Amino acid sequence: MNSVIDALAAGNSSVRLKAALAIGTHPEPGFVDVLVARCGIEPDFFVRDMLTWALTRLPPDITVAKLRAELRSGRAQARSQALHTLSKIGDRDAWPAITRSLLHDADDEVARTAWRAAVVLVPDEEKEALAAELATQFGRGDREVRLSLSRALIALGDVVEPVLHTAMTHHDPAVRAHAGATQRLLLDPDAGFDLAVEAARRVVALGPDRQESTAC
Repeated sequence: MNSVIDALAAGNSSVRLKAALAIGTHPEPGFVDVLVARCGIEPDFFVRDMLTWALTRLPPDITVAKLRAELRSGRAQARSQALHTLSKIGDRDAWPAITRSLLHDADDEVARTAWRAAVVLVPDEEKEALAAELATQFGRGDREVRLSLSRALIALGDVVEPVLHTAMTHHDPAVRAHAGATQRLLLDPDAGFDLAVEAARRVVALGPDRQESTAC
């Protein structure tokens, strides 16, 4: 056991990957602490993904509490990876841990992961409230951040339509354009995000009066 744990900290990422695979192949509850801790500092994406897989192989009643504790970490990667792993485990008892502060986390990657996790874990009766909360983030960040938000909202289904309509009347043109692009993707999932954004920007540029005449 110690040799496998030591391998998780090896300088070679291939060695760390094999160690995570070995732990996941023969999961033991005694590995949970070292797996969670390693997720917070592991620099290699593929190794982190294998660490997450190894954690999903353990019973949720062992892993979920440990991962929820990581959501309070001062390390952004620890919060992000814990959110990602909770979404993969899919235990809806973890839903209360997806707090408003995580959905608004100052770190874009943490926030994006929180949005994805929230959509997976949210109970049906909480979807409308989640949609309203996510909509407050319209206009945030770069293309990848905005696309992540749009995808999260779309995954909630029809409950997002009222918040999209509200956001499309916002005083900030960036918010209106982002909401408009999200609505276009909701109606046409095959539409490209960039094209949807450009189309939404053109509508915003027309102004309210021209938008109404165009819609007639």
